[in-house]
Amino acid sequence: MIISYIDQHKAEYGVGTICRVLTEHGCKIASSTYYDRTHQQPSARAVRDEALSAQVSAVHAENYGVYGARKVWLTLNREGTAVARCTVERLMRRLGLVGARRGKVKRTTIADPQAKRASDLVDRHFDPGSPDRLWVADFTYVSTWSGWVYVAFVIDAYSRRIVGWRSAATMTAQLVLDAIEHAIWTRQREGVQDLSGLIHHNDRGSQYTSVAFTERLADAGIDASVGRTGDSFDNALAETINGLYKTELIKPRGPWRTVEQVEVATLEWVDWFNHRRLYEHNGDLPPVELEQAHYAQIRAQQPAAFSNP
Repeated sequence: MIISYIDQHKAEYGVGTICRVLTEHGCKIASSTYYDRTHQQPSARAVRDEALSAQVSAVHAENYGVYGARKVWLTLNREGTAVARCTVERLMRRLGLVGARRGKVKRTTIADPQAKRASDLVDRHFDPGSPDRLWVADFTYVSTWSGWVYVAFVIDAYSRRIVGWRSAATMTAQLVLDAIEHAIWTRQREGVQDLSGLIHHNDRGSQYTSVAFTERLADAGIDASVGRTGDSFDNALAETINGLYKTELIKPRGPWRTVEQVEVATLEWVDWFNHRRLYEHNGDLPPVELEQAHYAQIRAQQPAAFSNP
């Protein structure tokens, strides 16, 4: 009866996929068993589909289960597996794999009406020509069994790289101070000692307009910028990264128990986001890879140094 069922549906779903689903539901049968019993040899397409299905599933799982067909296809080709996009789409339908879909993001920061604010130096333009020209910042929240956790990010607008982040159980100025310290340390570790000319942009949250935070920016030679109207478009890029964080990590992997659990998971997600996640704005390059390509191009354009005989 199982063989007959596979015969009826193999043209639509493929023998391997049907066998996996049946096995998962208690009807254990391997594709090799099916072919042995029917005295058939799998077609070349069936054999390739079997191998590709395993690769597609692995790429999807290794990237937090958030990739749709386009990014799975791009990743496979980047890794040396030449495959058509339509083939990946077909196999993902068979496997029941889909990409993540973003929902709405609740705003967290609250403005202090009495605070003195910096001017808006960005005017909703979030595409600088190189790294360390514009950083944007915001923080979001995570519900855990032990209470709320607040996670602050600092993002380089050129590459969309998360250069700094921190988490805390309280929504205070120290949280955003720790995040900017992390960002400064990240660049210093990479040899960037002079951040003069860099703009740090955020919304009108009271944490970012605190005296301690604005003084730290000034000490580092960073120009402060604050959105004029306080709506989401003033800090759209940071809101986008918050949304990806919630969609790709927080929502699908909850419930969360402790601050420490969120911190470890965020650390792993940020590393993946910066070094491996394909970002469409970057021409489907990961943020760190885009920065490396930028500096490689600059070095290639510099005239060769000639030594005197």
